[in-house]
Amino acid sequence: MKLRHTVVLFASLCLGVGAAQAQFQKPDDAVKYRQSALFLMGQHFSRVGAMAAGRVPFDAAVAQENMAVVMTVSQLPWAGFTPDTQDVRSRAKPNIWTERAKFDEARQNALNSIAAMNNTVKAGDLDAIRRAFNETAASCKACHDNFRN
Repeated sequence: MKLRHTVVLFASLCLGVGAAQAQFQKPDDAVKYRQSALFLMGQHFSRVGAMAAGRVPFDAAVAQENMAVVMTVSQLPWAGFTPDTQDVRSRAKPNIWTERAKFDEARQNALNSIAAMNNTVKAGDLDAIRRAFNETAASCKACHDNFRN
């Protein structure tokens, strides 16, 4: 329950600063913002992955709580991929800006995969969660392979 309150608070804060997301003070701020959101998303995604891989015992409620965080946070990093950040030192490849349509398609594929995985986690079938996790991880990896150093 505590995690749920944290997610609600975090989402409320994000909505409150939604207008500011598009207006970062410096390009470095946009990079830090997107990196932080992606890091947080990865942390919670990997917790579900640990259950899917059998490294930790499966707990449906914990998996659902972590996927709720992933669902919320997955909407955030994209605002930080602004054109003025292409010269800022980061792991982003330059083709993010030259192949924007391809990047946006990869982003949408990842978001669709995350949403499908969230529905699978809600159903609670561990075998189905394993398959959904692998598919979602592959979607994330495809974006990383193409757009991240």
